[in-house]
Amino acid sequence: MKKACKTLSISRSGYYEYLQRKPSKRALENEVLRAKIQEIFKEHKGWYGSLRITKVLEKKGIKINRKRVGKLMRQMNLYAKGSRYRHKRYNKKSPSIERPNPLNQVFHTDGRNKMWVGDIIYIPTQKGTLNLAVFVDMYSRKVSGWSMSTRVKDSLVIDAFLQGYKKEHPPTELIIHTDQGSQYIGSNFQAILKKYDAISSVSRKGNLYDNALMASFYKTIKRKLIHGAKLTASEQTRKEVFKYIELYYNTKKMHSSPH
Repeated sequence: MKKACKTLSISRSGYYEYLQRKPSKRALENEVLRAKIQEIFKEHKGWYGSLRITKVLEKKGIKINRKRVGKLMRQMNLYAKGSRYRHKRYNKKSPSIERPNPLNQVFHTDGRNKMWVGDIIYIPTQKGTLNLAVFVDMYSRKVSGWSMSTRVKDSLVIDAFLQGYKKEHPPTELIIHTDQGSQYIGSNFQAILKKYDAISSVSRKGNLYDNALMASFYKTIKRKLIHGAKLTASEQTRKEVFKYIELYYNTKKMHSSPH
Protein backbone atom coordinates (compact mmCIF):
# COMPACT_ATOMS: atom_id res chain seq x y z
CA MET A 1 0.00 0.00 0.00
CA LYS A 2 2.87 2.37 0.84
CA LYS A 3 4.38 1.77 -2.62
CA ALA A 4 1.03 2.28 -4.37
CA CYS A 5 0.39 5.58 -2.58
CA LYS A 6 3.89 6.78 -3.45
CA THR A 7 3.36 5.89 -7.14
CA LEU A 8 0.04 7.77 -7.22
CA SER A 9 1.52 10.73 -5.26
CA ILE A 10 -1.07 10.55 -2.47
CA SER A 11 -0.61 10.22 1.30
CA ARG A 12 -1.59 7.02 3.10
CA SER A 13 -3.64 9.03 5.61
CA GLY A 14 -5.54 10.64 2.74
CA TYR A 15 -6.21 7.23 1.16
CA TYR A 16 -7.59 5.74 4.41
CA GLU A 17 -9.70 8.86 4.95
CA TYR A 18 -11.18 8.31 1.47
CA LEU A 19 -12.06 4.69 2.33
CA GLN A 20 -13.97 5.79 5.42
CA ARG A 21 -15.80 8.59 3.64
CA LYS A 22 -19.55 8.04 3.29
CA PRO A 23 -20.98 8.01 -0.25
CA SER A 24 -22.71 11.23 -1.33
CA LYS A 25 -26.49 11.57 -1.56
CA ARG A 26 -26.32 11.55 -5.37
CA ALA A 27 -24.18 8.40 -5.39
CA LEU A 28 -26.75 6.65 -3.19
CA GLU A 29 -29.56 7.86 -5.47
CA ASN A 30 -27.72 6.56 -8.53
CA GLU A 31 -27.27 3.17 -6.89
CA VAL A 32 -31.05 2.89 -6.34
CA LEU A 33 -31.82 4.24 -9.83
CA ARG A 34 -29.52 1.71 -11.49
CA ALA A 35 -31.44 -1.11 -9.85
CA LYS A 36 -34.80 0.37 -10.94
CA ILE A 37 -33.58 0.98 -14.51
CA GLN A 38 -32.19 -2.56 -14.76
CA GLU A 39 -35.52 -3.94 -13.55
CA ILE A 40 -37.57 -1.95 -16.11
CA PHE A 41 -35.12 -2.76 -18.91
CA LYS A 42 -35.44 -6.51 -18.23
CA GLU A 43 -39.21 -6.34 -17.79
CA HIS A 44 -39.60 -4.89 -21.28
CA LYS A 45 -37.07 -7.31 -22.79
CA GLY A 46 -34.60 -4.61 -23.80
CA TRP A 47 -36.96 -2.64 -26.02
CA TYR A 48 -37.21 0.45 -23.78
CA GLY A 49 -34.68 3.24 -24.16
CA SER A 50 -34.03 6.18 -21.84
CA LEU A 51 -37.19 8.09 -22.86
CA ARG A 52 -39.63 5.28 -22.09
CA ILE A 53 -37.78 4.20 -18.95
CA THR A 54 -37.96 7.81 -17.72
CA LYS A 55 -41.73 7.78 -18.25
CA VAL A 56 -42.08 4.48 -16.37
CA LEU A 57 -40.07 5.91 -13.47
CA GLU A 58 -42.31 9.00 -13.42
CA LYS A 59 -45.39 6.76 -13.19
CA LYS A 60 -43.74 5.10 -10.21
CA GLY A 61 -43.37 8.54 -8.60
CA ILE A 62 -39.66 8.97 -9.39
CA LYS A 63 -39.05 12.29 -11.13
CA ILE A 64 -35.77 12.25 -13.02
CA ASN A 65 -34.15 13.90 -16.02
CA ARG A 66 -34.01 11.73 -19.16
CA LYS A 67 -30.33 12.61 -19.69
CA ARG A 68 -29.49 11.21 -16.29
CA VAL A 69 -31.31 7.97 -17.12
CA GLY A 70 -29.42 7.75 -20.40
CA LYS A 71 -26.08 8.32 -18.67
CA LEU A 72 -26.78 5.61 -16.09
CA MET A 73 -27.89 3.20 -18.84
CA ARG A 74 -24.64 3.75 -20.73
CA GLN A 75 -22.66 3.16 -17.52
CA MET A 76 -24.46 -0.20 -17.20
CA ASN A 77 -23.99 -0.91 -20.93
CA LEU A 78 -27.76 -1.05 -21.50
CA TYR A 79 -28.82 -0.13 -25.03
CA ALA A 80 -32.36 -0.55 -26.35
CA LYS A 81 -32.77 -2.95 -29.27
CA GLY A 82 -32.48 -0.96 -32.50
CA SER A 83 -30.67 1.90 -30.74
CA ARG A 84 -28.09 3.65 -32.91
CA TYR A 85 -26.15 5.19 -29.96
CA ARG A 86 -23.21 2.81 -30.17
CA HIS A 87 -23.26 3.20 -33.95
CA LYS A 88 -22.94 6.99 -33.59
CA ARG A 89 -20.06 6.71 -31.11
CA TYR A 90 -18.28 4.27 -33.41
CA ASN A 91 -18.62 6.71 -36.29
CA LYS A 92 -17.02 9.50 -34.25
CA LYS A 93 -14.06 7.39 -33.21
CA SER A 94 -13.36 5.33 -36.34
CA PRO A 95 -12.34 6.72 -39.72
CA SER A 96 -14.66 5.79 -42.57
CA ILE A 97 -13.50 3.63 -45.43
CA GLU A 98 -14.41 5.29 -48.70
CA ARG A 99 -16.93 3.09 -50.52
CA PRO A 100 -18.73 3.68 -53.83
CA ASN A 101 -22.00 5.59 -53.51
CA PRO A 102 -23.32 6.12 -57.06
CA LEU A 103 -26.83 6.75 -55.71
CA ASN A 104 -25.62 9.80 -53.74
CA GLN A 105 -29.11 10.78 -52.48
CA VAL A 106 -30.63 10.77 -55.99
CA PHE A 107 -33.90 9.05 -55.13
CA HIS A 108 -35.41 8.68 -58.58
CA THR A 109 -34.76 6.80 -61.81
CA ASP A 110 -36.44 6.44 -65.21
CA GLY A 111 -37.43 2.77 -65.07
CA ARG A 112 -38.00 -0.32 -62.96
CA ASN A 113 -35.20 -2.58 -61.77
CA LYS A 114 -32.43 -0.04 -62.28
CA MET A 115 -31.95 0.77 -58.59
CA TRP A 116 -32.88 -1.21 -55.48
CA VAL A 117 -32.38 -0.02 -51.92
CA GLY A 118 -32.06 -2.44 -49.03
CA ASP A 119 -31.98 -2.58 -45.25
CA ILE A 120 -32.78 -4.78 -42.21
CA ILE A 121 -35.46 -4.18 -39.57
CA TYR A 122 -35.91 -5.95 -36.24
CA ILE A 123 -39.42 -7.17 -35.42
CA PRO A 124 -40.16 -7.93 -31.76
CA THR A 125 -42.41 -10.88 -30.91
CA GLN A 126 -43.42 -12.41 -27.60
CA LYS A 127 -40.95 -15.25 -28.26
CA GLY A 128 -37.91 -13.36 -29.48
CA THR A 129 -36.84 -11.12 -32.34
CA LEU A 130 -37.20 -11.71 -36.08
CA ASN A 131 -35.04 -9.91 -38.63
CA LEU A 132 -36.58 -8.73 -41.90
CA ALA A 133 -34.34 -7.89 -44.88
CA VAL A 134 -36.02 -6.00 -47.73
CA PHE A 135 -35.07 -4.63 -51.14
CA VAL A 136 -37.31 -1.92 -52.61
CA ASP A 137 -37.34 -0.82 -56.25
CA MET A 138 -36.51 2.89 -56.51
CA TYR A 139 -38.84 3.48 -59.47
CA SER A 140 -42.03 1.64 -58.44
CA ARG A 141 -41.44 1.86 -54.66
CA LYS A 142 -42.54 -1.77 -54.42
CA VAL A 143 -40.75 -4.56 -52.55
CA SER A 144 -38.62 -6.55 -54.99
CA GLY A 145 -37.44 -9.21 -52.53
CA TRP A 146 -37.53 -9.95 -48.83
CA SER A 147 -36.40 -12.55 -46.32
CA MET A 148 -36.83 -13.27 -42.59
CA SER A 149 -34.66 -15.05 -40.05
CA THR A 150 -34.00 -15.21 -36.32
CA ARG A 151 -30.33 -14.50 -37.02
CA VAL A 152 -28.70 -11.51 -38.72
CA LYS A 153 -26.29 -13.21 -41.12
CA ASP A 154 -25.24 -12.48 -44.70
CA SER A 155 -27.57 -15.30 -45.85
CA LEU A 156 -30.52 -13.13 -44.74
CA VAL A 157 -29.76 -10.37 -47.27
CA ILE A 158 -28.57 -12.84 -49.93
CA ASP A 159 -31.91 -14.69 -49.78
CA ALA A 160 -33.81 -11.40 -50.08
CA PHE A 161 -31.75 -10.35 -53.10
CA LEU A 162 -32.08 -13.73 -54.86
CA GLN A 163 -35.83 -13.80 -54.29
CA GLY A 164 -36.12 -10.39 -55.94
CA TYR A 165 -33.75 -11.29 -58.75
CA LYS A 166 -35.62 -14.49 -59.65
CA LYS A 167 -38.95 -12.65 -59.56
CA GLU A 168 -37.96 -9.47 -61.41
CA HIS A 169 -35.12 -10.65 -63.73
CA PRO A 170 -33.47 -7.20 -63.70
CA PRO A 171 -30.99 -6.17 -66.40
CA THR A 172 -27.25 -6.03 -65.80
CA GLU A 173 -25.72 -3.15 -63.82
CA LEU A 174 -28.63 -3.03 -61.38
CA ILE A 175 -27.56 -0.70 -58.55
CA ILE A 176 -28.00 -2.16 -55.06
CA HIS A 177 -27.85 0.57 -52.41
CA THR A 178 -27.48 -0.33 -48.70
CA ASP A 179 -25.82 0.90 -45.53
CA GLN A 180 -22.38 -0.29 -44.40
CA GLY A 181 -23.71 -3.27 -42.43
CA SER A 182 -21.36 -6.25 -42.44
CA GLN A 183 -24.03 -8.38 -44.16
CA TYR A 184 -23.88 -6.07 -47.19
CA ILE A 185 -20.20 -5.16 -47.47
CA GLY A 186 -19.01 -8.68 -46.62
CA SER A 187 -17.40 -10.87 -49.26
CA ASN A 188 -20.36 -13.30 -49.61
CA PHE A 189 -22.95 -10.70 -50.56
CA GLN A 190 -20.49 -8.79 -52.74
CA ALA A 191 -19.70 -12.03 -54.58
CA ILE A 192 -23.42 -12.56 -55.28
CA LEU A 193 -23.73 -9.03 -56.70
CA LYS A 194 -20.71 -9.63 -58.91
CA LYS A 195 -22.14 -12.97 -60.10
CA TYR A 196 -25.36 -11.27 -61.23
CA ASP A 197 -23.60 -8.20 -62.68
CA ALA A 198 -25.10 -5.86 -60.07
CA ILE A 199 -23.35 -2.73 -58.75
CA SER A 200 -22.89 -2.11 -55.04
CA SER A 201 -23.70 1.37 -53.70
CA VAL A 202 -23.08 2.08 -50.01
CA SER A 203 -24.31 4.92 -47.78
CA ARG A 204 -21.74 7.09 -46.09
CA LYS A 205 -21.10 6.02 -42.52
CA GLY A 206 -23.60 7.58 -40.13
CA ASN A 207 -25.56 9.38 -42.88
CA LEU A 208 -29.20 8.24 -42.61
CA TYR A 209 -30.30 10.47 -45.50
CA ASP A 210 -28.30 8.34 -47.95
CA ASN A 211 -30.94 5.63 -47.55
CA ALA A 212 -34.01 7.76 -46.82
CA LEU A 213 -36.38 5.60 -48.89
CA MET A 214 -35.78 2.56 -46.67
CA ALA A 215 -36.21 4.69 -43.55
CA SER A 216 -39.60 5.76 -44.90
CA PHE A 217 -40.58 2.16 -45.73
CA TYR A 218 -39.72 0.88 -42.26
CA LYS A 219 -41.54 3.78 -40.60
CA THR A 220 -44.64 2.70 -42.51
CA ILE A 221 -44.33 -1.00 -41.73
CA LYS A 222 -43.78 -0.28 -38.02
CA ARG A 223 -46.89 1.89 -37.89
CA LYS A 224 -49.13 -0.40 -39.93
CA LEU A 225 -47.94 -3.83 -38.82
CA ILE A 226 -45.71 -3.92 -35.74
CA HIS A 227 -46.99 -1.32 -33.23
CA GLY A 228 -49.78 -2.77 -31.13
CA ALA A 229 -49.94 -6.01 -33.12
CA LYS A 230 -48.99 -8.27 -30.17
CA LEU A 231 -47.12 -10.67 -32.45
CA THR A 232 -46.53 -14.03 -30.80
CA ALA A 233 -44.67 -16.90 -32.48
CA SER A 234 -42.29 -16.60 -35.43
CA GLU A 235 -44.63 -18.40 -37.82
CA GLN A 236 -47.50 -16.00 -37.11
CA THR A 237 -45.16 -13.04 -37.66
CA ARG A 238 -43.97 -14.45 -41.00
CA LYS A 239 -47.57 -14.81 -42.16
CA GLU A 240 -48.39 -11.24 -41.13
CA VAL A 241 -45.32 -9.88 -42.94
CA PHE A 242 -46.22 -11.91 -46.06
CA LYS A 243 -49.78 -10.59 -46.05
CA TYR A 244 -48.61 -7.01 -45.55
CA ILE A 245 -45.95 -7.04 -48.28
CA GLU A 246 -47.43 -9.33 -50.92
CA LEU A 247 -51.18 -8.84 -50.45
CA TYR A 248 -51.26 -5.17 -49.48
CA TYR A 249 -48.07 -3.15 -49.94
CA ASN A 250 -47.17 -4.46 -53.41
CA THR A 251 -50.74 -4.70 -54.75
CA LYS A 252 -53.08 -2.20 -53.10
CA LYS A 253 -51.09 0.55 -51.41
CA MET A 254 -50.75 3.89 -53.22
CA HIS A 255 -47.02 4.63 -53.29
CA SER A 256 -45.38 8.04 -53.07
CA SER A 257 -43.76 7.46 -56.45
CA PRO A 258 -45.97 8.65 -59.37
CA HIS A 259 -45.15 5.51 -61.37
